[in-house]
This record gives sequence, structure tokens and C-alpha cells, in this order.
Amino acid sequence: MPKAGIIYNDIKPVACRTAEEIRDKLVACGWEVCLATGAGGILGYSDPQGPVCHMPIEYLNPPGFDRDMVFAIVLGGDGTVLSAFRQVAPYGIPLLTVNTGHMGFLTETYLNQLPQALEGILANEYELEERAMLLVQVHRGDTMLWEALCLNEMVIHREPLTSMCHFEVKIGKHAPVDIAADGLIVSTPTGSTAYSLSAGGPVVTPGVPVLQLVPICPHSLASRALVFADTECVTIFPATPNRMVMVVDGNGGCFVFPDDRVRIERSRYHARFIRLRPPEFFHLLREKLGWGLPHVAKPTSVELP
Repeated sequence: MPKAGIIYNDIKPVACRTAEEIRDKLVACGWEVCLATGAGGILGYSDPQGPVCHMPIEYLNPPGFDRDMVFAIVLGGDGTVLSAFRQVAPYGIPLLTVNTGHMGFLTETYLNQLPQALEGILANEYELEERAMLLVQVHRGDTMLWEALCLNEMVIHREPLTSMCHFEVKIGKHAPVDIAADGLIVSTPTGSTAYSLSAGGPVVTPGVPVLQLVPICPHSLASRALVFADTECVTIFPATPNRMVMVVDGNGGCFVFPDDRVRIERSRYHARFIRLRPPEFFHLLREKLGWGLPHVAKPTSVELP
């Protein structure tokens, strides 16, 4: 009996109702179906009083989700998609992402198109697109305090009411550099259209094997976004006496103290998206962000009545 999964946002009634409908339809077609909420992939914060507080990334998978699962369907917005990939990426489970949120930049289809999408999947009429993910870890000496998988970006920034921070950044075997800024973003190509874009970073098409480092509000005209090969490991050393906050995929993370170091590298796991049609990234940019829309010329003169 083939196995499928459903991950849904349980605070949205429409997602809960749709999850039950999909489960009933798949069961009627002879499938075993496992349900889980996106809450299982939500990252918690480590406690400054007891900082060793992390769940190994391979242990986030929901019950019943394993390598035998043919596919899973995600019902929610971008946050649910990010959470779902943290739950299933170690098992290589491909996800059909269905938008029940607002922007839905990472989603493939909408609720009103779900019946046709489901028919296409059951008929094996789809493609798989792999996206790079990051492994983010916080170390203190020889102890790993916290780790997470990341599809969009890792952000480390100052706490409210504290001054600008200094960061010593080492990329691969290159010499360390010092950056003064409110924070730093390390982003995948997928995350280049998220926080990194808002902070002035470039848009990177998904298939390019690079990462980017983007300073947040840097105190130098020379500190600009840097794009580099994703084979390079990034290590960030806080060069400031104040503790900082690290956030992964806009969800959770931990405090980072002056003696800590943050290590970011490309993960051996990938996010596998189910595509019902060949991926067209520029169309997505135009539809969601308005990029490349035709310019409409304004009249040179206006006759007043």
C-alpha cells in the first residue's frame, strides 16, 4: 500500500478541513495517509540559563513519515512550508505546497486548483525541483548548543535597545573580515526573495550554487551583499560585549553570546518541491513581487477641461 502524508496549519480552519478531505480521498484510492501539523517543525529558543537545548534535526520528522512515503501535501502559507521541510527533508520526501495563506511565494498551487493537482500527482504527472538548504549550528567551545535546517536564511542581529554590533566573518579559507552592522543575513537562493531582498540583497535564481551574506543596516558604504560559492562554510564570531539573537527562517533560534560562534554550511539534505508544470522563476517574481512588469508610459500633456 503506497503511503502519503499531509502537513497542515492547524490554526486555519480551512487547512484542517481540507486535510481531512484529502485524507479521505487518498484512503478511498488505496493509500495509507499520515497527518501532522506544521507545529512539529517550529524551532524553539535555547534558554540563556541552560543553553544546551536543541533537538537533532533528524528527530523532527512526524510519526509515520519515513523514506517509504511517496509524497506529502502541505496546507498553509510560507511559514508552514518552511516548517514542513525541516520535518521531512532528512527523509527526502517531496512536498506539494498548497497556499492557504497570503503571499505564498513558496507554494505551488491554490486550494481551488487542488483537485486537478491531486489527480496529476496520482498519475505521476509532475516534476521534482531540489532546493539547497543550510545547516546552522551554534557552538561554545567544543559544545554544540543548537542546530537547525534552514531553507531561507539565518539572521543574527542585535537585541532591542543595544548598540550596533561588530561581527568577524570567516568564509571558507579566506581571511576574516570585520563588519559593523545591526545584523547579518546568510541566505540561500530560495531565501534571496525573502528577508535578504528587503535588506538590499540581490535576487538569485534557485539553481545557482551560491550563498549570500547581507549586512543589515551596515555602518559603512563598503559593506554590501556578497555572493559566494555554497561549498564554502561560513563562521560568524560576535565581536561585541552584548548578547545577540539568532533567528532561522523567521521562526526560532537562540541567543548568541560573545564566546559563541555560529557555523553555517550547505546541508546534505535538500528541499524537494513537487512541480505540476516546469518551474518558471521569472513568472513567479512577476506574479508575487511585480518584477519585470511592462512599463506604461505617461502622457506628455494633459488637456484640462
